[in-house]
Amino acid sequence: MNESSGPFQPPQAPVAGGDARYLGFDFGLRRIGVAVGQSLTASARPLRTLAAHDGVPDWQPLDALVAEWQPAALVVGLPLDVDGNEQPISRAARAFAAALASRYRCPIHFCDERYTSREANARFVEQRRAGSKRRRDAAALDAAAAAIILETWLSR
Repeated sequence: MNESSGPFQPPQAPVAGGDARYLGFDFGLRRIGVAVGQSLTASARPLRTLAAHDGVPDWQPLDALVAEWQPAALVVGLPLDVDGNEQPISRAARAFAAALASRYRCPIHFCDERYTSREANARFVEQRRAGSKRRRDAAALDAAAAAIILETWLSR
């Protein structure tokens, strides 16, 4: 399957005054976390972590997520350095966002993702202490970071 083909329909626009769903992404060169959120509650939850090769995901599971959730827009975490400047990985995240926009014909938004991985890890550690998470659940940290990115964007 190439980047321009896919079995899905373009996402539909949200109903005026209604609740809209969004997909959020924690971009990485080897893994991309995905989360879903809604505007009504400004909340998000992790969905899954996708394998990527040099920042290019396996498009088939991503196509399925977009078809299932029919997001109003997609939110991509933008990796910035501590001073808020872009870095080489920022350009890769922007290229990923451009591929998403082209493939899904859906609005794309960026959200500063500084410290989201740290926050996701801190939440995971706390959940392990409380006994609700196990070490094997650590593979979902990228999806948890995507949920934090999406909640940050939704709260603005």
